Amino acid sequence: MSRARRARRIAATAAYGGGGVAAGIGALGAIGYAVLKAEAMIARRVVGVHFDGAPDDNGLYGAGIGDPVEFVVLGDSSAAGMGADNRYQTVGAIIANGISALTGRPVRLTNAAVVGAESSGLEQQLTTALAEVERPHVAVIMVGANDVTHRIDKAIAVRHLETAVVRLRELGTEVVVGTCPDLGTVTPIPQPLRLVGRRWSRDLAAAQTVAVVEAGGRTVSLGDLLGPEFYERPHELFSQDRFHPSPAGYARCAAALLPSVYAALGVWEGTPVAERLPDRRRGEGIGPVAVAAEQAVLDPGTEVSAVEIAGHSRGPRGRWAKLLRRPRNPVPNRTDARRADQGRTDEGRTDQGRTDQGRTDQGRTHEGRTGGARAAEGRTEVDGRAVAAEGGATDGPTGGAGGGAPEETKATPEPSA
Repeated sequence: MSRARRARRIAATAAYGGGGVAAGIGALGAIGYAVLKAEAMIARRVVGVHFDGAPDDNGLYGAGIGDPVEFVVLGDSSAAGMGADNRYQTVGAIIANGISALTGRPVRLTNAAVVGAESSGLEQQLTTALAEVERPHVAVIMVGANDVTHRIDKAIAVRHLETAVVRLRELGTEVVVGTCPDLGTVTPIPQPLRLVGRRWSRDLAAAQTVAVVEAGGRTVSLGDLLGPEFYERPHELFSQDRFHPSPAGYARCAAALLPSVYAALGVWEGTPVAERLPDRRRGEGIGPVAVAAEQAVLDPGTEVSAVEIAGHSRGPRGRWAKLLRRPRNPVPNRTDARRADQGRTDEGRTDQGRTDQGRTDQGRTHEGRTGGARAAEGRTEVDGRAVAAEGGATDGPTGGAGGGAPEETKATPEPSA
């Protein structure tokens, strides 16, 4: 069965109720489940020190004229910012500053995310957030990883997410969901648990996309957004517990979500969202939401949102969806950057040394030429005096007329000691 069909089935089960034992566990059998359980215990021991919590990033960000943009964040530890060193390094804070920069208005961030939360906790989080702000302008939800690690039935997890999105959309709030990350990138988790985690997390992400788009929100695939960089430089993009992202990792996630938040608010370069058409040359397009969800899972940073074709929101295979691929730049390697800066510094010093050397050589050359000119001038004066003396002797008492040029005097070398 393809991932698109699995996503449709999970989303349909979530919409109409159902669920029970975690999907997929039965197929593994008792032996396979025992292996996974044992490896999960190993992974928990391998993962490094745990944090006490996440920084409190609630408050105002940016500056400007007008009422603040009300921004709500819901989800698990990644939404809360566990692993960030301070409040300005969380995904919510980075997005809040970005919104303020583009709108010219302050942004009030209300972060109700809870460390360790599953999708079932979204209802209570949303209630807490709405007690602070009645009608948020935009909400970002990041959830799903704990549903996979705790082996929660995907249909149940998706149903809780869909309920939260529907509730927000009824208030007129724009919703952007960062789908479940690919747990196959977490290197402390051994195989085959990592492969199973990858499949489960991708299936959940696809099902989340179908449900969220059906509910009127939009999704951004986080997938293995940091996968290649995590493998190459885990100490930079993982925090000290080797599981949660570092501040650089959170910045990467925020950069993927921010364009979709701009689009949801209708402030992306001042152009209405409806005018942004898919570019087939970039692999973008319009099709059934389940197909778009399957493609988005494999390409992190991809946005999926609802669209109409000829005035119709649905086709034979479900709701129409638009798939957009946002530009994605690789995370710069600090080591390479330091080497490049060092190379430029060394090159600058070399060039400066060459310049100084050139100036020194030029000065020496100038000095040598001046000294030579002075020496030549000195010889001329000496010769002139000599000529005058010899001329005087010639034109003197002997009175010879027409005396010739004076003889060249040769210096007699001093005897060596």
